[in-house]
Amino acid sequence: MHRAGTLPAGARPAAAPQREGEEEEQGSAAHAPLPCRRGRWPGRGGRGAAMAAEGGAPPPGRGEEEEDDLGYRLFPDRKKKPQSFLVRSLFTFHNRCQLMLRMSLETNPYAQLLLAAMKQSGCTVFNDRHFSCENCDGCVSGGFDSATSQIVLCQNNIRQQSHMNRVVAHELIHAFDHCRAHVDWFKNVKHLACSEIRAANLSGDCTLMNEIARFKFGLKAHHQTCVRDRAIRSILAVRKVSRETAEKAVDEVFDACFNDLEPFGRIPHSKADARRAYKDFLNRDRYNANL
Repeated sequence: MHRAGTLPAGARPAAAPQREGEEEEQGSAAHAPLPCRRGRWPGRGGRGAAMAAEGGAPPPGRGEEEEDDLGYRLFPDRKKKPQSFLVRSLFTFHNRCQLMLRMSLETNPYAQLLLAAMKQSGCTVFNDRHFSCENCDGCVSGGFDSATSQIVLCQNNIRQQSHMNRVVAHELIHAFDHCRAHVDWFKNVKHLACSEIRAANLSGDCTLMNEIARFKFGLKAHHQTCVRDRAIRSILAVRKVSRETAEKAVDEVFDACFNDLEPFGRIPHSKADARRAYKDFLNRDRYNANL
């Protein structure tokens, strides 16, 4: 997937991750229309959980009268019995996905900052628990499964390290929002819209080079236009709603969510920006620890 959406119910069950306590969220999260919370990272979910996907255009021919499966149709492996490690190790796609994921988590400053921020918020992320390389529908690259607190990486659609870096960052922003705020992935499309806006804005999806590669570029407020368009496309990819409904939800929360820059403190337009943001985050953390 190329956009963030929320994964559906029936996702693979998994053990609960470490939970490091609950405190009230502070900072710029209060400026976004996502009610604040901190440390909710249970790793378990009931039926009907939502899926946030990072991917392309919505599949054609969907009628709003159909039952909304919350995006799970894009992730068929979520409903299958997990394969053994030996079987998975035989598939080149899976090996390649795991290697690129490890590289992203160890070297990509976007991911490093988000992992540090989630740990600080009481939601420590573990590679083997909170990431899953799976086969997906051709229109998506990844997704966040709120039922299991897992990020799904589409091993059949991610072929380059730069693509993996963007998808991991995009989905970690959804995971960060899930950790720090009471996000209603199920029924409140404005909450989904807000997280999609933040993910498109802060993950590097809309950098100038990425937009030039898509043959989309302009001079006036192009970054905002890109963020808005990608947020709308993400919603349409994982929800059976009209384009008008998706556009209205995005427009109503755009200003607040676009300006919610946590945990970066700025819009990271490049890896250099992300490195500076990561350094500032670590320095701020050390300063607060010494108070």
